[in-house]
Amino acid sequence: MTELDDSGVDEKDRAGLARRWAADLDQAKNADKDFIKAGRKIVERYRDKRGVSDNSRKYNILWSNVQTLMPAVYAKKPKAQVQRRFKDADPVGRCASQILERALQFEIDHYSDYDSTIKNCVLDRLLPGRGTTWVRFEPADTPEQPEAAQSPEQITDDSASESMGAYECSPCDYVYWEDFRHSPARTWEEVTWVARLVYMGKDEGIKRFKDIFKDAPLAHEPIGIDQMKSDGMAADQIDRMKKAKVWEIWCKSEKKVYWHAEGFQEILDVRDDPLELEGFFPCPKPIYATLTSDTLVPVPDFKQYQDQAKEMDELTARIAMLVKAVKVVGVYDASHAGIQRMLNEGVDNTLIPVSTWAMFAEKGGLKGAVDFMPIDVVLTALAGLYTARDQVKQIIYEITGLSDIIRGASVASETATAQQIKSQFASLRLKTLQSDVARFASDLLRMKAQIMCSLYRPEVLVAMSSIESTKDAEYVEQAIQLLQNDVLRAFRIEVATDSMVELDEAGEKASRMEFLTAAGGFLREAIQAPPEMAPLLGEMLMFGVRSFKSGEAMEASLEQFIAQQAEKAKQPKPEQPNPEMLKIQAQQQAAQAKLQADQQTEQMRLQAQQQSEALQAQADERRMQAELNQEMMLEQFRARLEGEREAAKQDRETAAKQQEMAMGLMFDKFKAVLDAQTKIDVAQISANAVMTAQQDQASDEAVA
Repeated sequence: MTELDDSGVDEKDRAGLARRWAADLDQAKNADKDFIKAGRKIVERYRDKRGVSDNSRKYNILWSNVQTLMPAVYAKKPKAQVQRRFKDADPVGRCASQILERALQFEIDHYSDYDSTIKNCVLDRLLPGRGTTWVRFEPADTPEQPEAAQSPEQITDDSASESMGAYECSPCDYVYWEDFRHSPARTWEEVTWVARLVYMGKDEGIKRFKDIFKDAPLAHEPIGIDQMKSDGMAADQIDRMKKAKVWEIWCKSEKKVYWHAEGFQEILDVRDDPLELEGFFPCPKPIYATLTSDTLVPVPDFKQYQDQAKEMDELTARIAMLVKAVKVVGVYDASHAGIQRMLNEGVDNTLIPVSTWAMFAEKGGLKGAVDFMPIDVVLTALAGLYTARDQVKQIIYEITGLSDIIRGASVASETATAQQIKSQFASLRLKTLQSDVARFASDLLRMKAQIMCSLYRPEVLVAMSSIESTKDAEYVEQAIQLLQNDVLRAFRIEVATDSMVELDEAGEKASRMEFLTAAGGFLREAIQAPPEMAPLLGEMLMFGVRSFKSGEAMEASLEQFIAQQAEKAKQPKPEQPNPEMLKIQAQQQAAQAKLQADQQTEQMRLQAQQQSEALQAQADERRMQAELNQEMMLEQFRARLEGEREAAKQDRETAAKQQEMAMGLMFDKFKAVLDAQTKIDVAQISANAVMTAQQDQASDEAVA
């Protein structure tokens, strides 16, 4: 009997499988050879990879276009949308949809792999032309797994908390565009196998594939290992950095998965279908660039306008050269040194002497001694180059569909209608790419949903969705059974994502307001309808509510309300009383109401009269108080006025006395001064008389 290893493969077949898949992988590599070569050049162009000594000038239109398209195609993290396929009255299907939608949204929000993977795939689609991802299942790291068929109601809170520990997840691995291969085919439906390249070190390879991996060649060396060798790094450290190139191959025709290491003579492992996905492949159809019906090798978008991009680089290089040439240069007569000073020195309002002015003037002065190089020709050529480059740019926009309205550019003379037409035309060009990215994200989400339904424990789904806190908690057990049934789940539930394009937050508000307006208007009309029409009106209401995504949260409450109203409508109506009795009762009620009204009127009249008398008494009291206050204020004013008069009289008398005293003092001073002056005058007169007498005596003596 032939011996089989743990994977169920005959030892003699390992070498044959290795040769087979090595040949198939080489065939796929040859088919992608030109695509990979072109893709590398495009990536280098996008990164503007130039040497340090490269001083050439380029216009990176590729980077600009990709940066414009990225937010137009994928601008926000998607949201999972799981709903009943036919939107009918199916509470179990609604509960199952909510469980799956919430579990998917939890992984999208909690882990970053889904969002980052789609971003990288979109970038690969816009550059080399193919974006790919890979989904896998990571089981819970718990020693004991509960039975898959165990229902949530059979699990107590204590046992659920003990078994949750590390829960399952389904990561999305980004696959580098060069590390993906598939069987040569014309369409994706013809592909029979897909493969991705995984780099594994020796230790992790032995952990995964056991002892057979010990002889696998470590063919991949990291970047910069040659420099490490020249720097004298130890050999064991260099060997630790080397990795084996392991291909994970999913063969659809055989429903098996193979692991093959490049350069190894035996297959590493063979497994039966581990995920049991509907399409078998663990990857959705890649996001492709331009395809034709004869091959799956895409044509990158950049190749469609690479000639125009090259022309823009040439124009940019010429513009750079002419910009350097735009400068003031010329020649001058060496015999006139002052001319050079005019340009080299910062002279303002300064005259520079000329020794031989007559000769200088005879030669034409400054115009005859200096001649500048004309730059008007250079400026004209420069303007023409700028115009030519703009024209080439417009040709690229026409090829790619990137109109100026997408870039946010606009001309003031353009009308709103013209801008709207351009926007609609651009959206038509982008719609194919947007829908392809949305399809890719939805396919990936469906694979995650299938893994959740098939391989996740029920208590994990219930815990991730928090469904037990909703009004649909009673349907949890049936909903879990529906999710675990592949056929019924496909018939009753569909999985998708919302739009990948950036939306205004007002969109969600508008959707909710539209729902509330429609439901509120219908309810106002339904209230006036006869009770026997409650079941029909309830069905009509739910028919409209199920068309609103925002109405799912209220659907269970509305169903309960409609059921209650239907039960009320089924209850027997009370017997109608005799019309004569109703008439007598009405008359009695009218008489009683009239009597009550008269009593209330009389009571109100008495209350009004009492309030009027009380108000009159209050008014009289306030008037008397006001008169008394007025008299008191008048007396106070009189007393204050009399006091002010007395004080003024005293002030006048005091001032008169002070003035009289001051006048007396002044008179005394004046009298003293006058007396002193009189004495001086008398003495002067006496002295003059004596002198006159002496002069007369002397004169007489002289005469004698």
